Amino acid sequence: MKRYISFFILVWVLTLPQVAQAQWRIGVSGGADYNWYSVNTQYQTDYHYDGSWGWSAAVFTQYNFLDWVGLRAELEATEHNYRFYRTGYFRGTNYITHCTYLQLPVMTQFSFGGTKVRGFVSLGVYAGYWVAGMDKGTLCDPFTMQTVDINAPYAFQAEKDQRWDFGLAGGLGLEYRFLEHWALHLEGRCYYSFISRVKPYMRVKDNRYNTTVGINLGFAYIF
Repeated sequence: MKRYISFFILVWVLTLPQVAQAQWRIGVSGGADYNWYSVNTQYQTDYHYDGSWGWSAAVFTQYNFLDWVGLRAELEATEHNYRFYRTGYFRGTNYITHCTYLQLPVMTQFSFGGTKVRGFVSLGVYAGYWVAGMDKGTLCDPFTMQTVDINAPYAFQAEKDQRWDFGLAGGLGLEYRFLEHWALHLEGRCYYSFISRVKPYMRVKDNRYNTTVGINLGFAYIF
């Protein structure tokens, strides 16, 4: 028992200087992202889905327990967009659905490097909710076979659209501390969804999973 107590005291003494450096930070970030579907169109050979660019903006807070590890939480508005087009008889259909989500990533961040320039890796999970959508592009009218322009809010269908989202979140970035209490970071981010955007409303499963990668620039105030 004495050996365990001695070991605990030794670990506490060694980590005390780092614990004393524990700190809060708050900040904002924003950037661009690219989203695509993991989807099996099965027998719908004239259906095609492509990725599309969107935007993201977030406010965040982070608490560093030690100099090299902290917990980060964000409130983020972001787009997980996709492009849909058809070939063959309905080849005039070609539009982008802009899907705006409000999501909460929670990640553990590990950092390394010097006092001014540091690299970091973030790993965690996120939960989100699809709050709004917009369809922009062209649509082939099945009666006249004429192409018409569309620019209208997305019409949610309760039996089809899964508006909740959940998955893994990860990031890799570089931080530059240019003043005593101010830091600038550049980060690449990835979100991998576990939940299909489409509910199982048909006999044939039409699962569609989002994968989103992006890059953002952020500022933080360090207390």
